[in-house]
Amino acid sequence: MIFLAYALVCLIFGTTFLAIKIGVDAGAPPFFSAGLRFFLAGAILFLWMVWKRKASFSLLLRKEMLFTGATLTFGTFSTLYWAEQYVSSGLAAVLSATGPIMILLLQTAILRQKSPKHSLYGCIIGCIGVLLLVLPNLSVDVSPLWLVGCGAILIGECCYATGALYSKKVINRMSDASPIAMNAAQMMVGGAMMFILSLFTEEVHLESFASFQTTGSLIYLIVIGSMVGHTLFYWLVAKTNPVFPSTWLYISPPIAVGVGVLFYDETISWVTLLGIITIIGGTILANAGALSQLIAKRRLRV
Repeated sequence: MIFLAYALVCLIFGTTFLAIKIGVDAGAPPFFSAGLRFFLAGAILFLWMVWKRKASFSLLLRKEMLFTGATLTFGTFSTLYWAEQYVSSGLAAVLSATGPIMILLLQTAILRQKSPKHSLYGCIIGCIGVLLLVLPNLSVDVSPLWLVGCGAILIGECCYATGALYSKKVINRMSDASPIAMNAAQMMVGGAMMFILSLFTEEVHLESFASFQTTGSLIYLIVIGSMVGHTLFYWLVAKTNPVFPSTWLYISPPIAVGVGVLFYDETISWVTLLGIITIIGGTILANAGALSQLIAKRRLRV
């Protein structure tokens, strides 16, 4: 079940960068559309959990939800949505792939947890693979806003790493609460924060959501990207560790290339193939410890 959930997370998240880009390029206000995506997805999931009597509205008032919402949702995606106005979706995926390395660095530098050297080497190899895969196909017009956009995504990944580590502690501390309900609550909190940011920074016109591109992008991101993808991700964090689920950031570029080859007649160069092999190798190396534990547990159950 864990490997199936991980595969679905990789597949879903591998398509969200392009979906965000399509919506933003079609005229959707970045902060408002991000807030609408996460608040609606979180609200639907949360009300469902309340109806099933697996959550209560008091969860929304917990300080833990405020912090995880501010980091995992608001910090990560407000920067990503804004940056994709000036940065291609491919480059956004490359920069977002720094998340697992930041998690390992935070574990080592701040939490004083000793990470295996092979995990750090695996993350570095994975990043190199992503660069090999995407950079040959990028045509970037370097400008001040492009540079700021790149920096914004990296800041967002720092927020993501902080939130991923903190959410693991929250899940252990609040073991009686459903991970799905906690994920829904933090999405609602983060979405509400983006509504407030939108109120002070951008003009919102409802006609901007009238096109097929903006509406289709929003529906896909709400249902598949947030309700399904983020719930599976939060469940994986609870069942494994913060680093293992976050390595979807290495798998998503190969998925994007595969979709392009199958459905859009795109070609694969030897550099692209080398990048895919490097990414898979780096992912396996970074998660060698977690993977061996999961395999051992599965053998014991059998």
